[in-house]
Amino acid sequence: MDDSRTVSILLLGDPGCGKSTLLSRLSQGQHAPKVPGPLPTLHDLDQPFIFEISMYNRPYRFEFYDTSCPENYTLLQPDFVILCFDVTDRRSLTNVPQVWRKDVTRYYRRDGDDPPLMMLGLKRDARVEEDGVIYPQEGYRIAQEMRCDRYAECSAATGELISEVFEDIARTAAKTKTDAGGLTQGGCVLM
Repeated sequence: MDDSRTVSILLLGDPGCGKSTLLSRLSQGQHAPKVPGPLPTLHDLDQPFIFEISMYNRPYRFEFYDTSCPENYTLLQPDFVILCFDVTDRRSLTNVPQVWRKDVTRYYRRDGDDPPLMMLGLKRDARVEEDGVIYPQEGYRIAQEMRCDRYAECSAATGELISEVFEDIARTAAKTKTDAGGLTQGGCVLM
């Protein structure tokens, strides 16, 4: 495959926020939301997790990296970064702008620009209506403040919105290989 269509995608977020479960669900392919039983266990040594798809009449190779192996992720030069948080854990959300967004600027800025960013709320199925709950509007507002290009939520455990999130990731990732790039003009897009 043409290296110009290989896109490296880095998932950043607190341990336990659901990044590995998301990749495990995506590894089930196009039927990911409907696959019964336990999800496969992914191992750090298997990185990158490869997804080959066809979009816009062209083949693309998406190489996903998970930060569960913290000593190596700062050495990557991703084309696209997904900032992940657990919608049931306020600390996880707080760390997105205070820790992970700052890491993007510190380690991945090229030619004065950060790579395209998506903010992704995980564990949507576990959201409970109570004091302190993180609603999508709050996540979206924070994504806008951080100048993310996209905001979405899904549940890797149940498969809720997985197909839609992967499609949004794929479209943004594919755009990183165009002259226009994957950065959104004018602000954050809510999926």
